[in-house]
Amino acid sequence: MTGISTLGIGSGLDLSTILDSLTTAEKASLTPISTQQTAYTAKLSAYATLKSSLSTFQTANTALNSADLFTATTATSSSSAFSAKTSGTTVAGKYTISVSQLAQAQTLTTAEQSSNTAVLGDSSASSRTMTITLKDGSSKDISLTSDQTSLTGMRDAINSADAGVTASIIKTGDSTYRLSLTSNETGSDNAVTSISVTGDSTLQGIVGYGTDDSTVTESVTAQNAKLKVNNVDIENSSNTISDALEGITLNLNDTTTGNQTLTIAKDTSKAESAIKTWVDAYNTLQDQFSTLTKYTAVDAGTDSQDSSNGALLGDSTLRTIQTQLKSMLTNAQSSSTYKTLAQIGITTDPSTGSLELDSDKLESALSSDADGVKEMIVGDGKTTGITTTIANSLTSWLSSTGIVQAATDGVSKTLNNLTDQYNTMSTRIDNLIARYKAQFTQLDVTLSSLNSTSTYLTQQFESSSSSSSSSSSS
Repeated sequence: MTGISTLGIGSGLDLSTILDSLTTAEKASLTPISTQQTAYTAKLSAYATLKSSLSTFQTANTALNSADLFTATTATSSSSAFSAKTSGTTVAGKYTISVSQLAQAQTLTTAEQSSNTAVLGDSSASSRTMTITLKDGSSKDISLTSDQTSLTGMRDAINSADAGVTASIIKTGDSTYRLSLTSNETGSDNAVTSISVTGDSTLQGIVGYGTDDSTVTESVTAQNAKLKVNNVDIENSSNTISDALEGITLNLNDTTTGNQTLTIAKDTSKAESAIKTWVDAYNTLQDQFSTLTKYTAVDAGTDSQDSSNGALLGDSTLRTIQTQLKSMLTNAQSSSTYKTLAQIGITTDPSTGSLELDSDKLESALSSDADGVKEMIVGDGKTTGITTTIANSLTSWLSSTGIVQAATDGVSKTLNNLTDQYNTMSTRIDNLIARYKAQFTQLDVTLSSLNSTSTYLTQQFESSSSSSSSSSSS
């Protein structure tokens, strides 16, 4: 009887259905925990979204939180012979510029050789050293093996030595080659004054430079750039000149024909663009807030909220950030006439909390008083200014000890506790069902045995009764 495989076969009772019902009833106690797990998992994901959204807005806020934006200028040249870049400290104005000479790097070229791989030095020399000396007095010693005295070998050795020049091989004919050395920097002070080889007179005769009998020629002469700015002579070793005019970097491309003009004008477009990007980023953040706190009304008498509600509906952390952020849109401490964003054309939609931008009003404010707008928006860059205050708060909110991380950690801890609760209760239920099943199995065996005994006794009784009846008849 102990081999019964399905509950109820032996007893005739529907024990399997009873056990299934008990299992369903017990496991129903896990549902509230599962529901909480789902809610807190969604909340954990929502905090990650909140953190990402704040980081995205932080990028736009950082870009706007720059005083240079409001003092930006643009440079316009009347000639393609030169261009210019300005910084945030550049003063608007006009300059007369004429370029008479561009800076160029020196190039030295050896005499022609019939092979670029053949050894050119004295193979009997035990060692040799090539020394390259620049006009500024710096020099570099390069040790060469016999195999490194070919044009290719010397090229590679020179380029590996950081000697202030770059070597290359020029093929001038079917079987003629020259080694070419070009200074890494333009200007006469960066030119090579001598190349000497000690320990190998043969190689000295091929690559030596700076002596009367040298066969190396100067194919390009080093020279400085020469120009006049407002009729003042300027000479520079580079065609990129950053120290002649304050806040202006000149890039020389060619010589000019007569005087040309460089115009430096105020440029409000950079500030306008940064402000527009900031407004868009702020509105995107507000949209994300709305999604995370979405509320859908339910019919009266319904116990649960709509499943489409935002995971952070009623969340104190998000509400704190949203409220504080809104309060930072003014700068009452500003020393300029501008105290609120509305004064420069940025207003708040009371129904959505989003910002609306009047581009014409913004452009007008920047054109008339860019410094005043800067004072309101950036302030001192440390404690005052709308974007500065927001930047400090964002840094705090998003730090490893900030309120977003604290809320995330709290949810994670709760989820871990719920998981422990779920596992503990699930194990208890499994053990309980296992006991029920064992008890039902034993009941099935017992009832099956009793049924068999009852059948046997009944058969015996009927057999005895039949025998008694037969005896009486005879």
